[in-house]
Amino acid sequence: MSTTIRPGISKRNTYYISEHRYYELKHFCLQYPEWKKDYISLDGLSARPVDVNANRRSGEVSDPTPIYAEARLYFRNRMAMVERTAEEAAGDMSAMMLKAVTEGLSYNVISPPCCKEVWYTAYRRFFWLLDKARK
Repeated sequence: MSTTIRPGISKRNTYYISEHRYYELKHFCLQYPEWKKDYISLDGLSARPVDVNANRRSGEVSDPTPIYAEARLYFRNRMAMVERTAEEAAGDMSAMMLKAVTEGLSYNVISPPCCKEVWYTAYRRFFWLLDKARK
């Protein structure tokens, strides 16, 4: 048995999603570190917002507070979705699952306290649950 998860699995598998949907969700998760960085950087304390005024029409008053709030909410919701799904899919191993899916790490790098079959079943379950959450 191979140690690398294959994106194409049998349609009879409980956690089946199409190959292209799997890759879409995988790349969605790999954006997690960027979301986290952007979420932290949007603290609303900058002296002069750089991109807030970019879409401003002439004559309009700019209020960056709701723009920052909406951006923070956008990033927080995405991060929470991935974190909740990792918790639901892996339980006690959710921290390892989160690290694996957001950093693209394999079973050998993560070294979870279970066999490969159990890990990759949870891994597939994670993407199956994320597919349901994203619809």
